[in-house]
Amino acid sequence: MNDIQDSPFTRKLAGYVTLSPVELEVLEQLHKRRRSFAAGRDLVQQGQSEQAAYILSEGWVCSYKIQQDGTRQIIDFQIPGDFLGLRSVLLRTSDHSFEPVTNIQAVEVLAGDLFQAFSQTPRLANAILWAASRDEAMVVEHLVNIGRRDAGARLAHFLLELGARLALVGMGSRAGFDCPLTQYHLADALGLSAIHVNRVLRQLREDRLLTFRNGHVTFDNRLRLVEIAEFDEAYLDHEGPLLK
Repeated sequence: MNDIQDSPFTRKLAGYVTLSPVELEVLEQLHKRRRSFAAGRDLVQQGQSEQAAYILSEGWVCSYKIQQDGTRQIIDFQIPGDFLGLRSVLLRTSDHSFEPVTNIQAVEVLAGDLFQAFSQTPRLANAILWAASRDEAMVVEHLVNIGRRDAGARLAHFLLELGARLALVGMGSRAGFDCPLTQYHLADALGLSAIHVNRVLRQLREDRLLTFRNGHVTFDNRLRLVEIAEFDEAYLDHEGPLLK
């Protein structure tokens, strides 16, 4: 039981609901199919049906969509504690793909197991619905990011959001976080070129606002970054459990 209490997924759900021993036991049952995936090997592919969902335990994943001309748009990055492919279970067909950025550990969750867990513990179902709703709120912010913010604010907002998400599962803080993403990953996600991302990162570093070096992001002046990005983390709903 201690392992499940310390898992990133439990930490994330605990941001919404104070989990009971019964709910923790159901979560432990959901974690019975543990699998490993190598970087670059898709877990779920766009257009596939009857797929399992996954709970990411270790490592980073990117979700992306391929256009007809073969170009790729990264939708988001998934971190430990995130559900992968939940829509492909509920809607029967996946509308995008998931690719590990690093070697990962994930828990395979079959549709039947998920529905049984929902029927056994409605509060747990509410917590997973909360997590899915928060993910939808992030997509809205990403649309605003790409459509309305300049490159500096766009990159700052994205990294501040990642930092807040990682802090929730005990993997980051307001000072910074470890990050395996390359400038090409950031470019694909933010609608910029890799060269433009490099220039923006250099400018942020020279302005002593943010440093991204050797796989680590450091917020050198977080308050100023928040101002520049107009980052209001209320949409992440990290104020503590709503259900006791």
